[in-house]
Amino acid sequence: MNNLQSKFKNVLVAVAPIVFFVLILNQTITPVPSKQIIQFVIGASAITVGLSFLLHGVDLAFIPLGNNMGITLLTSNKLWFVIIVAIIIGFFITFAEPSVQVLSIQISSITGGLMRTGLIRSLIAIGAGVMLSLGMVRIVKGFSMRVLMSAVLLIAFILAYFTPSNMLAIDFDVIGAATGMVTVPFILSLTLGVSAMKKDSKAAKEDSFGLVGITAFGAAFGILIMTLFIRVEDVNGFIDVLHHSEGSLLTPFFIEMPSVAIDSLFTLLPIILMLLVFQKFKFHLEKKTFYKIFTGFIYAYMGLFLFFVGVNAGFMNMGHIVGYGIAILGNRLLIISVGFILGLLIVLTEPAVYVFTRQIENITNGYIRRKTVLLFLAISVAFSVGLSMLRIVIPGIMLWHYLLPGYMAVAVLMFITPKFFVGIGFDSGAVAAGPMTATFVLAFTQGISESVEYSNILADSFGVIAMVTMMPIIALQILGFIYDIKLKRKESRDK
Repeated sequence: MNNLQSKFKNVLVAVAPIVFFVLILNQTITPVPSKQIIQFVIGASAITVGLSFLLHGVDLAFIPLGNNMGITLLTSNKLWFVIIVAIIIGFFITFAEPSVQVLSIQISSITGGLMRTGLIRSLIAIGAGVMLSLGMVRIVKGFSMRVLMSAVLLIAFILAYFTPSNMLAIDFDVIGAATGMVTVPFILSLTLGVSAMKKDSKAAKEDSFGLVGITAFGAAFGILIMTLFIRVEDVNGFIDVLHHSEGSLLTPFFIEMPSVAIDSLFTLLPIILMLLVFQKFKFHLEKKTFYKIFTGFIYAYMGLFLFFVGVNAGFMNMGHIVGYGIAILGNRLLIISVGFILGLLIVLTEPAVYVFTRQIENITNGYIRRKTVLLFLAISVAFSVGLSMLRIVIPGIMLWHYLLPGYMAVAVLMFITPKFFVGIGFDSGAVAAGPMTATFVLAFTQGISESVEYSNILADSFGVIAMVTMMPIIALQILGFIYDIKLKRKESRDK
């Protein structure tokens, strides 16, 4: 129970800045009807409780399951077993990721149903599963992370070259959405389970990071391939910004509950079945441990239910309204500034960031402080959102104008930063873009794009998650470069 209370406090601290941000804007430059403000606060409250339950369930169920899976894979001594099981794990864990569900719903809605939610989630999950298996093979066989990620980036840009321009932003947004509050803790625990079985401590340390980033790019491959075959040239996208809601105050919440309850159950059911199969044939956990994991899935179910009711009924629409209201004022500098501030706030609201930064501090024995990593992440994400606003309000700036030089810088930095930070860099990009980014920030960006007359909502509003994914990779690799210089200077003085 103490763990649940701790989760609630952490999530409350994380969600509160977004709520206060909206309330301040409501009292100053973007007034919103009181009914929708109340619905937003109710939705934020449901998200807070839901995320607390979900993260508690992740601690009880997903992390122990990931650790046991990692140990089982490494001790199997059968490469085919590692590949097949990793694909299955990657598929079901990514399919269950809330950020993937949110992004899929938004893509389907804006494309007028041309891209179905179930198809999008399935392709993202297949790509993630395939790349997770490749990442596991890399750890088992010990080949270079730099070589693997260089190949991944090359394939990504080859596929992007043939992708319709108005779909490019969606394709790269998937990289960030595929890794959030469920996938990050699970994959990190899976990696730690594998690394803990390795005798070489240096190799184990380097292998502790990178798998999240590899999996995230795999998720994007699924959508990149799909957009090569689905004709979307004439789809410009449209979003209905609801400034006035019908029915009573709680009507939107009651409408969402039945479908969310069923979806949440079917999301977790495959993972529970996977636990039962491995418990029968591989794990053989004690009853107390097994029941504790199963209890975790109950918490996870309640968390998913409350999270999606809150997001769909009151939280996400407020992002649309606030973005639309700010853009109507016609002040470009204001739009960019608000985006920058939102970026600063949003990285502190992502629960996966806390898991990730804590692990970095632990792995480096406190030499790299959480606060330092958070500072680099916050600044990079602030510029990510600010530059995304700039792309909407100034015609002619396209997403690839950012991504091409950005990932070229990533490729160069990979070969001058310590190996350890290559994995950290790619993981940081994945964890920085989670449920808050996929819900509020993306909705905020869509609202702005819908209000700007010359903006194409499909091409311009999507892409913010891609930016939030890319910039931290650069920032953390720069941190690694600085860390390496300081370490060499220290070693030189000690001599």
